Amino acid sequence: MRWETWWLFSAVVFVLSATPGPNMLHVLTRSVAVGVRRGTAAMAGCGAAVLTALIASAAGLAAVLAAFPLLFEVIRYAGAAYLAWLGLRAWMDGKPGPAETATGGAAPVSLAALFRGGYLVGITNPKLLLFAAAFLPQFIDPARPQGRQFVILIATFGVIEMFWYGVYGLGGQTLARWLKGRRVRRLFNRLTGTLFFGFGLMLARARLD
Repeated sequence: MRWETWWLFSAVVFVLSATPGPNMLHVLTRSVAVGVRRGTAAMAGCGAAVLTALIASAAGLAAVLAAFPLLFEVIRYAGAAYLAWLGLRAWMDGKPGPAETATGGAAPVSLAALFRGGYLVGITNPKLLLFAAAFLPQFIDPARPQGRQFVILIATFGVIEMFWYGVYGLGGQTLARWLKGRRVRRLFNRLTGTLFFGFGLMLARARLD
Protein backbone atom coordinates (compact mmCIF):
# COMPACT_ATOMS: atom_id res chain seq x y z
CA MET A 1 0.00 0.00 0.00
CA ARG A 2 1.34 3.41 -0.97
CA TRP A 3 1.59 6.17 1.62
CA GLU A 4 -0.65 8.46 -0.42
CA THR A 5 -3.33 5.77 -0.47
CA TRP A 6 -3.13 5.39 3.31
CA TRP A 7 -3.33 9.16 3.84
CA LEU A 8 -6.36 9.38 1.55
CA PHE A 9 -8.04 6.53 3.43
CA SER A 10 -7.28 8.19 6.77
CA ALA A 11 -8.69 11.53 5.62
CA VAL A 12 -11.91 9.97 4.34
CA VAL A 13 -12.39 7.89 7.50
CA PHE A 14 -11.64 10.94 9.68
CA VAL A 15 -14.56 12.80 8.10
CA LEU A 16 -16.88 9.78 8.07
CA SER A 17 -16.22 8.93 11.71
CA ALA A 18 -16.89 12.51 12.81
CA THR A 19 -20.41 12.35 11.37
CA PRO A 20 -23.03 11.93 14.14
CA GLY A 21 -24.65 8.51 14.15
CA PRO A 22 -26.02 5.93 16.61
CA ASN A 23 -22.57 5.09 17.99
CA MET A 24 -21.57 8.71 18.55
CA LEU A 25 -24.95 9.55 20.09
CA HIS A 26 -24.65 6.56 22.42
CA VAL A 27 -21.15 7.62 23.52
CA LEU A 28 -22.39 11.17 24.11
CA THR A 29 -25.40 10.14 26.19
CA ARG A 30 -23.44 7.60 28.23
CA SER A 31 -20.77 10.20 29.01
CA VAL A 32 -23.48 12.61 30.13
CA ALA A 33 -25.00 9.93 32.37
CA VAL A 34 -21.92 8.32 33.92
CA GLY A 35 -19.02 10.63 33.10
CA VAL A 36 -16.31 10.31 30.50
CA ARG A 37 -14.12 7.94 32.55
CA ARG A 38 -16.79 5.28 32.96
CA GLY A 39 -18.11 6.18 29.54
CA THR A 40 -14.91 4.78 28.05
CA ALA A 41 -16.45 1.33 28.57
CA ALA A 42 -19.27 2.30 26.20
CA MET A 43 -16.69 3.71 23.78
CA ALA A 44 -14.78 0.43 23.93
CA GLY A 45 -17.99 -1.49 23.22
CA CYS A 46 -18.82 0.63 20.18
CA GLY A 47 -15.24 0.38 18.97
CA ALA A 48 -15.18 -3.40 19.40
CA ALA A 49 -18.40 -3.65 17.38
CA VAL A 50 -16.93 -1.59 14.54
CA LEU A 51 -13.76 -3.70 14.50
CA THR A 52 -15.86 -6.88 14.56
CA ALA A 53 -17.86 -5.65 11.57
CA LEU A 54 -14.75 -4.62 9.64
CA ILE A 55 -12.99 -7.93 10.28
CA ALA A 56 -16.13 -9.92 9.46
CA SER A 57 -16.57 -7.95 6.26
CA ALA A 58 -12.97 -8.61 5.24
CA ALA A 59 -13.55 -12.29 5.99
CA GLY A 60 -16.54 -12.40 3.65
CA LEU A 61 -19.51 -12.13 6.01
CA ALA A 62 -20.89 -9.20 4.01
CA ALA A 63 -21.22 -11.54 1.02
CA VAL A 64 -23.17 -13.96 3.22
CA LEU A 65 -25.60 -11.19 4.19
CA ALA A 66 -26.01 -10.25 0.54
CA ALA A 67 -26.65 -13.89 -0.39
CA PHE A 68 -29.15 -14.45 2.43
CA PRO A 69 -31.46 -11.41 2.61
CA LEU A 70 -33.48 -12.96 5.45
CA LEU A 71 -30.43 -12.88 7.73
CA PHE A 72 -29.88 -9.25 6.82
CA GLU A 73 -33.52 -8.48 7.65
CA VAL A 74 -33.32 -10.20 11.04
CA ILE A 75 -30.21 -8.26 12.07
CA ARG A 76 -31.63 -5.03 10.67
CA TYR A 77 -34.90 -5.23 12.59
CA ALA A 78 -33.10 -6.31 15.76
CA GLY A 79 -30.88 -3.24 15.47
CA ALA A 80 -33.84 -0.96 14.79
CA ALA A 81 -35.71 -2.38 17.79
CA TYR A 82 -32.71 -1.85 20.06
CA LEU A 83 -32.30 1.77 18.95
CA ALA A 84 -36.03 2.33 19.50
CA TRP A 85 -35.69 0.85 22.99
CA LEU A 86 -32.85 3.27 23.74
CA GLY A 87 -35.08 6.10 22.54
CA LEU A 88 -37.94 4.94 24.77
CA ARG A 89 -35.62 4.68 27.76
CA ALA A 90 -34.42 8.23 27.17
CA TRP A 91 -38.01 9.51 26.97
CA MET A 92 -38.89 7.77 30.23
CA ASP A 93 -36.30 9.83 32.07
CA GLY A 94 -38.77 10.64 34.83
CA LYS A 95 -38.79 7.04 36.04
CA PRO A 96 -35.91 5.24 37.76
CA GLY A 97 -33.84 3.43 35.14
CA PRO A 98 -30.49 1.68 34.98
CA ALA A 99 -28.71 4.84 36.13
CA GLU A 100 -31.12 5.60 38.99
CA THR A 101 -32.31 3.92 42.13
CA ALA A 102 -35.84 3.68 43.36
CA THR A 103 -35.15 6.67 45.59
CA GLY A 104 -33.94 8.80 42.71
CA GLY A 105 -30.23 8.59 43.47
CA ALA A 106 -27.55 7.52 41.07
CA ALA A 107 -27.00 3.79 40.87
CA PRO A 108 -23.71 2.44 39.59
CA VAL A 109 -23.79 1.00 36.10
CA SER A 110 -21.26 -1.79 35.70
CA LEU A 111 -18.50 -1.38 33.16
CA ALA A 112 -19.59 -4.66 31.60
CA ALA A 113 -23.11 -3.30 31.08
CA LEU A 114 -21.74 -0.11 29.53
CA PHE A 115 -19.49 -2.13 27.21
CA ARG A 116 -22.34 -4.47 26.28
CA GLY A 117 -24.67 -1.57 25.50
CA GLY A 118 -22.10 0.06 23.22
CA TYR A 119 -21.37 -3.21 21.47
CA LEU A 120 -25.05 -3.88 20.81
CA VAL A 121 -25.55 -0.41 19.30
CA GLY A 122 -22.72 -1.00 16.84
CA ILE A 123 -23.05 -4.67 15.99
CA THR A 124 -26.78 -4.63 15.18
CA ASN A 125 -26.26 -2.41 12.13
CA PRO A 126 -25.79 -4.78 9.15
CA LYS A 127 -25.31 -1.83 6.79
CA LEU A 128 -21.89 -1.34 8.39
CA LEU A 129 -20.81 -4.74 7.07
CA LEU A 130 -21.96 -3.91 3.57
CA PHE A 131 -20.37 -0.47 3.73
CA ALA A 132 -17.05 -1.97 4.78
CA ALA A 133 -17.26 -4.56 2.00
CA ALA A 134 -17.68 -1.79 -0.58
CA PHE A 135 -15.34 0.75 1.02
CA LEU A 136 -12.20 -1.11 2.11
CA PRO A 137 -11.39 -2.78 -1.24
CA GLN A 138 -11.17 0.65 -2.89
CA PHE A 139 -7.88 1.18 -1.05
CA ILE A 140 -6.41 -2.29 -1.55
CA ASP A 141 -3.55 -2.73 -4.02
CA PRO A 142 -4.19 -6.12 -5.70
CA ALA A 143 -0.51 -6.37 -6.62
CA ARG A 144 0.53 -6.48 -2.95
CA PRO A 145 -0.32 -8.92 -0.12
CA GLN A 146 -3.94 -8.15 0.73
CA GLY A 147 -4.00 -9.53 4.27
CA ARG A 148 -1.46 -7.01 5.55
CA GLN A 149 -3.27 -4.17 3.81
CA PHE A 150 -6.59 -5.11 5.40
CA VAL A 151 -4.91 -5.19 8.82
CA ILE A 152 -3.48 -1.70 8.27
CA LEU A 153 -6.80 -0.27 7.05
CA ILE A 154 -8.85 -1.85 9.84
CA ALA A 155 -6.39 -0.72 12.52
CA THR A 156 -6.38 2.81 11.09
CA PHE A 157 -10.17 2.87 11.02
CA GLY A 158 -10.31 1.70 14.63
CA VAL A 159 -7.85 4.32 15.91
CA ILE A 160 -9.66 7.17 14.16
CA GLU A 161 -13.05 5.91 15.35
CA MET A 162 -11.84 5.76 18.96
CA PHE A 163 -10.42 9.28 18.65
CA TRP A 164 -13.84 10.62 17.76
CA TYR A 165 -15.47 8.62 20.54
CA GLY A 166 -13.12 10.45 22.90
CA VAL A 167 -14.10 13.80 21.41
CA TYR A 168 -17.82 13.03 21.78
CA GLY A 169 -17.23 11.65 25.27
CA LEU A 170 -15.48 14.83 26.41
CA GLY A 171 -18.30 16.79 24.81
CA GLY A 172 -20.79 14.79 26.86
CA GLN A 173 -18.87 15.50 30.05
CA THR A 174 -18.90 19.22 29.29
CA LEU A 175 -22.57 19.10 28.36
CA ALA A 176 -23.40 17.38 31.66
CA ARG A 177 -22.43 20.56 33.52
CA TRP A 178 -25.28 22.37 31.76
CA LEU A 179 -27.81 19.64 32.49
CA LYS A 180 -28.04 20.01 36.25
CA GLY A 181 -31.65 21.15 36.23
CA ARG A 182 -34.37 18.53 35.90
CA ARG A 183 -36.17 20.38 33.09
CA VAL A 184 -33.03 20.85 31.04
CA ARG A 185 -32.03 17.21 31.46
CA ARG A 186 -35.52 16.06 30.53
CA LEU A 187 -35.38 18.17 27.37
CA PHE A 188 -31.98 16.70 26.51
CA ASN A 189 -33.19 13.15 27.13
CA ARG A 190 -36.24 13.66 24.93
CA LEU A 191 -34.11 15.17 22.18
CA THR A 192 -31.68 12.25 22.24
CA GLY A 193 -34.59 9.82 22.52
CA THR A 194 -36.09 11.29 19.36
CA LEU A 195 -32.74 10.94 17.59
CA PHE A 196 -32.46 7.29 18.62
CA PHE A 197 -35.99 6.71 17.30
CA GLY A 198 -34.95 8.41 14.06
CA PHE A 199 -31.85 6.26 13.68
CA GLY A 200 -33.94 3.18 14.39
CA LEU A 201 -36.45 4.18 11.71
CA MET A 202 -33.66 4.79 9.21
CA LEU A 203 -32.20 1.36 9.93
CA ALA A 204 -35.63 -0.28 9.65
CA ARG A 205 -36.09 1.31 6.22
CA ALA A 206 -32.61 0.29 5.01
CA ARG A 207 -32.32 -2.14 2.12
CA LEU A 208 -29.57 -4.32 0.74
CA ASP A 209 -29.46 -2.16 -2.36
